[in-house]
Amino acid sequence: MLTATMQSMRKRLSGVHQDHKRIARSALVLLIFVLAGKLIGASKEMAIAYRYGISGTVDAYQLALTLITWLPATITNELSVLLVPALVSLRKDKAQQNQFLGELEGAGLAIGIVFSLVLYFFWPHMVRFFSGSLAESTREMCRQMIVGMAPVGVLAFTICISAARLQASEKHINTLLECVPAIGLLVFVLSARDSVSIMPLILGTTIGIAIQAAWLRILARRADTLPARPRLSLRAAQWPGTMRSLGMLMIGSVVANLWLPVDQYFMAQMGEGSIATLGYANRLLSLLVSMGAIAISRATLPILSEILYRGDHERARGTAMKWSFVMLTVGTIGAGIAYILAPYGIALLFQKGAFTSEDTMAVTHLFRFGLSQIPFSFGMCVLIQLFAGEARYKAITVISVVGFATKLAANAVLVRFYGPLGVPLGTGVGAASVLACYLFWARFAPAYTGTGKQGEGSR
Repeated sequence: MLTATMQSMRKRLSGVHQDHKRIARSALVLLIFVLAGKLIGASKEMAIAYRYGISGTVDAYQLALTLITWLPATITNELSVLLVPALVSLRKDKAQQNQFLGELEGAGLAIGIVFSLVLYFFWPHMVRFFSGSLAESTREMCRQMIVGMAPVGVLAFTICISAARLQASEKHINTLLECVPAIGLLVFVLSARDSVSIMPLILGTTIGIAIQAAWLRILARRADTLPARPRLSLRAAQWPGTMRSLGMLMIGSVVANLWLPVDQYFMAQMGEGSIATLGYANRLLSLLVSMGAIAISRATLPILSEILYRGDHERARGTAMKWSFVMLTVGTIGAGIAYILAPYGIALLFQKGAFTSEDTMAVTHLFRFGLSQIPFSFGMCVLIQLFAGEARYKAITVISVVGFATKLAANAVLVRFYGPLGVPLGTGVGAASVLACYLFWARFAPAYTGTGKQGEGSR
């Protein structure tokens, strides 16, 4: 009986399409890399909790990091989605690929520098809106951190481009190297002599990002054998199409990247330490999201892009739908397990030094409500890659706006009933609305028109 069962399983596995096998292999490698990186990231959070607890210093750090990375992250998140399919299609034309990458590097550095200067000069006008009821000392620390961590926003573009080059080559070491900034921060925070100075946070973050950017660039150059030296020009043939697509995606990306600042705004109205509490909960939630969503997204995008490049739209859609429901199931199971283990894991990770048992309970409550987003985040990630590969940028933008509007309304309502717990619960409601939109759009508005072109992306 056992032998027959084993033979039946082997027969079924041998019949699985090669694309599914490639996705599964890549996802497994990425899962290992993500887990290793996030465990190191959790160690960094443990060190910050030990050194600073839930304090104004952590509030200032979280807020400064959000402000510095907000616009660069908004651009690079969408640019990475555009770059992977573009680089897959340019594999046979190294000269064009090198020119395009070099001009991207130059444009990214210029945008990062300009944004850092704007943020510095306009900070006095922004502080009142973003800092809410935070103490004046916390606001001053935030200003100092913005100045000290300015290179983080500039180097975000180099990191994005190098990571896309590696991903297009189906090399996923960039995922493992995402832990390098956490290691830098961990070293500096543990070496600090007191819990007052903000220099360990500034130096650890900035130096870690710089090392990551340099390392990724070296590996990317080895992967595709292209120097891609930065140049300030826009002569590559890919720019018109890229700018049109990026402009459409940017609308949705700006809206999507408002989720965290909006949450911090709601939490800032609730007093000192509220942003820090949400930050600790979000770090653990990001660990869970990364273990599934990031791994499967990066595994599927180059393969779905390749299938679509061959013109097999039906297979790409079917592959994405199957993996979406698989990840929805995995996310539901994972969220249930995390809910049970939450208080023990948070106490183990954070409860030491300045981080008390009361802090553990506060973070646990936020974390448990935040788990509502996990199944939907897992389920939507594959469909986003499908829509990106099909160049359905208008759909992505519309869905992002709908999701943010739903999340904002949910926050406003749920905070009245649940206080701070309504903020992560509102994120879950927003994520559910986004997944529902993607499923509806994929099911009832297929991109393939039968003309050999991608329906929405070709318009």
